[in-house]
Amino acid sequence: MGARRLVPLVALLSCVALSCGGTSAGQAKAKAKPHRSTTTSSTSTSTTTTTATAPAPIGLRVGASGPEVTALQQRLAALKYDVPSADGHFGPATQQAVLAFQKVEGLGRDGVAGPQTLVRLQTASVPAPMVPNGGATRVEVDVARQVLFFYQGGSLFKTVAVSTGSGERFCVDGRCATAVTPSGSYRVGTKIPGWQTGKLGRLYKPSYFNGNIAIHGALSVPSGPASHGCVRVPMSSADWIYAALGRGTAVYVLNGPKAPAPFNDSAPPTKPDANQAPGDVAPIPTTLPPVTSPPPSSTSSSTTTSSTTTTSSTPPTSTST
Repeated sequence: MGARRLVPLVALLSCVALSCGGTSAGQAKAKAKPHRSTTTSSTSTSTTTTTATAPAPIGLRVGASGPEVTALQQRLAALKYDVPSADGHFGPATQQAVLAFQKVEGLGRDGVAGPQTLVRLQTASVPAPMVPNGGATRVEVDVARQVLFFYQGGSLFKTVAVSTGSGERFCVDGRCATAVTPSGSYRVGTKIPGWQTGKLGRLYKPSYFNGNIAIHGALSVPSGPASHGCVRVPMSSADWIYAALGRGTAVYVLNGPKAPAPFNDSAPPTKPDANQAPGDVAPIPTTLPPVTSPPPSSTSSSTTTSSTTTTSSTPPTSTST
């Protein structure tokens, strides 16, 4: 990287160290000024109370604005992270882009562009492909780093922060499974053009690629695994990802467990909700009550009657979130 490209980031580092949370030159000068003491003839005892003030948080975060944020957004976009525009305003989309960068680079995942993140930005390069011969248009999901790489025309187009299967055990409608996003090579099949409600919650524009597992938008995309198996993407990325993922697009899931999709169900019917108001609050999964032994019979009859009860049920279709 040339010296000219480093200039905005060097200035950004200076801002973060000083005006964005450090001590300004004027403050330092004021602190260095010697303290004058006065002496009086009377003897007195004085007590000085010092109130400790917590330092301002260092780094650019949601709510920040200005040329420093613009420089940050431009650098992230150059490295192929999903920043919609370099508008100088640090919003949720920029936070998710910073989070994706931190995940790829193995930094602390807080979505704040602090000194360590900014230093790494100066020397970072575009992430290398995980499946170099996977096809001109493809998706690579790295479960270990919780990121999605979208390739178009053989080149990396965008890197997006995601949240995959939590690994926790859960039950719904009497069936239990482990929330995993299994490794493997898949292709996009069923696509739903809007919000869709399933057994485990609402998904925004899901593109199913492994049974009931989909890449979909969600209002909540934390820094770590939290879904029931799906690949959650931020709402700021959901629309373009849905449009770019045509049926048949290759999806490679790497560094995940070798396991079937939760419940091993097929994708649900291609029907979005009638109510398209945003919302992805999942219903509370239900579990079967514990099995208890029947009470002993109080009759003394020596005749034993055998009865057979047949229960017919249709397994519910589960939509993983």
